[in-house]
Amino acid sequence: MGKVHDVIIIGGGVIGCSIAYYLAKEKHSVLLFEKDRIGEKASSAAAGMLGVQSEIEEDGPLFQLARKSRGLFPHLSEELKELTGIDIGYMKSGALKLAFNPCEFKQLSDIAEWQKSQGEAVDLGGQHMIREKVPALSDLAVGGLYFPNEGQVHPVDLTQAFARGAMHYGAKLREYTDVVDLEVKDSRIQGVKTTAGTYRSQWVIVAAGAWSHMWFSHQPQVNIYPVKGEVVSVTTDSSALTSTLFTEKCYIAPKRGGEIFIGATMKPYEYDQSVTAGGVQSLLKQAIDILPILSKAEFNRAWSGLRPQTNDGMPYIGRDTLIDGLMYATGHYRNGILLSPITGRLVADMVISGNDAPELEPFNVSRSLKQHKEVASR
Repeated sequence: MGKVHDVIIIGGGVIGCSIAYYLAKEKHSVLLFEKDRIGEKASSAAAGMLGVQSEIEEDGPLFQLARKSRGLFPHLSEELKELTGIDIGYMKSGALKLAFNPCEFKQLSDIAEWQKSQGEAVDLGGQHMIREKVPALSDLAVGGLYFPNEGQVHPVDLTQAFARGAMHYGAKLREYTDVVDLEVKDSRIQGVKTTAGTYRSQWVIVAAGAWSHMWFSHQPQVNIYPVKGEVVSVTTDSSALTSTLFTEKCYIAPKRGGEIFIGATMKPYEYDQSVTAGGVQSLLKQAIDILPILSKAEFNRAWSGLRPQTNDGMPYIGRDTLIDGLMYATGHYRNGILLSPITGRLVADMVISGNDAPELEPFNVSRSLKQHKEVASR
């Protein structure tokens, strides 16, 4: 069975690679298995937005964890570039959430109020303000909420930087190797069985995104499922848009070299990753209605990804409740890129210290059992 590793990680997306990076950096023996290529699934399909304030619309554990993670990116960007030579494309470019009627504007006003109470920078304004931020906007929006501290990265580069950094510190990353079963004895992890053989470890961490459901068979109350999202890329004048735009129907995110990502459709419980003509048409129409200049943009490509969602919209991060040595870091849905640094750091700390991280308590798998019992008792 070969060498015993400290940790085996199942899944080579941005979350798995982040965990591998932080563990290997602390001189832990790490072996990561990816059934396809590193970062090929949801991590490569993401837009890379660090949308703490613009995407999370209520205070709670997820918002607080996301704030901490966003704060790690400036230093992380420099650290990874120095170590690997990869520029993850970090920019504090701001984001603008638009309202198209008085009801939506009132909702934005409520969001502004509680976020200011948390010490976050927000700017609520009408048509004059939003056109000052984005002159090319159409007349449809009546106002918006601007978040100057929001940012973005290039998701593919971030995942590859984590992977290369992990390997620099000694982690082993094996692509095209599928984990088919866990090795468990007396309710304790012994390792994993793969298509390339059996490997031993003290810890196994599941970070397999939308494919993580197979590792919850002994936890029937847990539900993790894919939400397919289609994204379109176009290229236009790089000065046309400098901040990400959010609406209830789509986002429009500027990238390097005048490229703009438009996304994303949402189709739950679908593993088919084909791109539909209807999905592309819908995204382009919504984007052009908001930003008419995009009608003259050059079409680049379209793709889709499967985002891992849970019943309550919060990821599972922490220990399994029945098998000692088994941990989860999955179900991040639209926030995988944003939460990758804090997830990697806190999971690594739990392995190293042997203690649970207090800030991860709300994300433990045990919450699903509690929710299941509450529903059953009604």
